[in-house]
Amino acid sequence: MRMPGRTTEFVRSSDSTIEVILEGTGPSVVLLPSLGRESYDYDSVATGLVTNGFQVSRPQPRGIGGSHGPLDGITLHDLAADVAAVIEHHDNGSAVVVGHAFGHYVARTLAADRPDLVRGVVLAAAGAQNYPSALTELAVRCADSSRSDEERLGYLQEGFFAPGNDAAGWLTGWYPDVSRSQLTAAAATDSNEWRPVARQPILDLQAELDPFRPRETATELRDQFGDLVTIAVIPHARHALLPEAPEAVVQVITRWIRTLGV
Repeated sequence: MRMPGRTTEFVRSSDSTIEVILEGTGPSVVLLPSLGRESYDYDSVATGLVTNGFQVSRPQPRGIGGSHGPLDGITLHDLAADVAAVIEHHDNGSAVVVGHAFGHYVARTLAADRPDLVRGVVLAAAGAQNYPSALTELAVRCADSSRSDEERLGYLQEGFFAPGNDAAGWLTGWYPDVSRSQLTAAAATDSNEWRPVARQPILDLQAELDPFRPRETATELRDQFGDLVTIAVIPHARHALLPEAPEAVVQVITRWIRTLGV
């Protein structure tokens, strides 16, 4: 749903056209959604960041909304190039890039490929380097509209929403073909091309109850990259995070961005 003060743009790159929801003025923040989901998941977070003085861009992934481009035979580098085209198009300096869950793969690949465009990276509910593959299958089941709403709500509560947090809003907003394309793109990418790379400050924004990020893995990025990494933990949230605690997410991201001198 289009909200007051928002505009929609279409940015063309070499092999794609990306729909971008743009709002606000100030330093650039780019928000990337999770696996097979649309950038409207960030509605409340985007509003909060705009209120705090940022220009917020939300590229819709290929295959969602007005974004289109090849979904087969691609890698994370192609998805990162879509985001790079958006940042270059807006010509507002380097951006803080926020990647939610799967989106953090794209954010980190962009930071590795185009460090000139990235001021800092926020990893929102990023999974551990190694987590059970059954959790990825859980996400696929959540997206499967052939299953009953009751069954899907059970899966959403199991992996994505903490007890008492309303999961019903996530019965919609899934794009299974995009999920499959993104998972294939990640599998086709050598993780050594992005995982060991950190040239910019990182905010590792974790959800306290996220099964994709067990508490024993909480420091794995800081152990690897040292003082480049700041850890923050949002209480009583799981992998969905954004709809569970939008105000807390906005507060932590804003405070961290200010430490960058932005």
